[in-house]
Amino acid sequence: MYVGAAHTANLQIICCIRAYLNSTSGLCQVRKINKRIIRSIAFRLALVQLAVSDDKVRNITRAIDYIERAKKNRADIVVLPECFNSSYGISHFEKNAEEIPGGQTSIALSDVAKKNNIYVIGGTIPEREDDKLYNTCTIWAPDGKMIGKYRKMHLFDIDIKGKITFRESDSLSPGNSLFIFEMMGCKIGIGICYDIRFEEMAKLYRNQGCQMLIYPAAFNMTTGPLHWSLLQRSRANDNQLYVACVSPARGSPPGYIAWGHTQLTNPWGEILHELDSAEDMIVCDIDLKTVDEVRAQIPIFYQRRTDLYDTVWVK
Repeated sequence: MYVGAAHTANLQIICCIRAYLNSTSGLCQVRKINKRIIRSIAFRLALVQLAVSDDKVRNITRAIDYIERAKKNRADIVVLPECFNSSYGISHFEKNAEEIPGGQTSIALSDVAKKNNIYVIGGTIPEREDDKLYNTCTIWAPDGKMIGKYRKMHLFDIDIKGKITFRESDSLSPGNSLFIFEMMGCKIGIGICYDIRFEEMAKLYRNQGCQMLIYPAAFNMTTGPLHWSLLQRSRANDNQLYVACVSPARGSPPGYIAWGHTQLTNPWGEILHELDSAEDMIVCDIDLKTVDEVRAQIPIFYQRRTDLYDTVWVK
């Protein structure tokens, strides 16, 4: 289905011969520069770096408060962090898992989106379906209806000797679909945390016309200082689009400690906004003209040797 998800039973990404041209549809003001179309579309984005505790009701209530605050700041869309309704960890996934869209958190997000007439990207929550658990992001329209959901495709299984070992696959199952939705003339692709390490996934979103990628994410105190900003700038520069990574605020031991540093990067790879580790919110304007100008001035999408290689889905 497209509202937009690209569905496939199994995901494999390979290089092969294939060309895919980008579309420039949508209501907007346009002008031609070097035979490329430059759009002028702006909307206001809010990124919430929420302090998450073991109190699920408190977490949901705090998220609602921030969504309402974002609306008062005239945001059109607000994004919550990964695992915003409960602590992150294998022991927390099972006990906090909910059905989507019938669970407590989904109902709360639907209600607050409708009440405030705002788009909500609901961070992630542990989702239960049949006998499986997923790390799932829900997307809500201003009328309170769920546009769709994205399940984390690449599970966080790492072992950095003497630093951190974590295996999401001990509890969670991976998703098998990309998810794209469009709001106010902008195509947005959704990933979750570890997904940002896979450039092929971001490239697939770019090939389908995305101008922004949003990742609810919770990097840790080992990988955060090394790779958090680097990966965002790389994905933004490689694909000439906006990238937003939204983290929980940094907590205290014991348990998983998030790096924080929620960040927005523009298509040049420049960091536009970055928080520190405390609970806070970014509210900023997005102008898609920047996407089109970068792509017109450095037209790598059209210069690729698709007679030799490309990135595609394999079913």
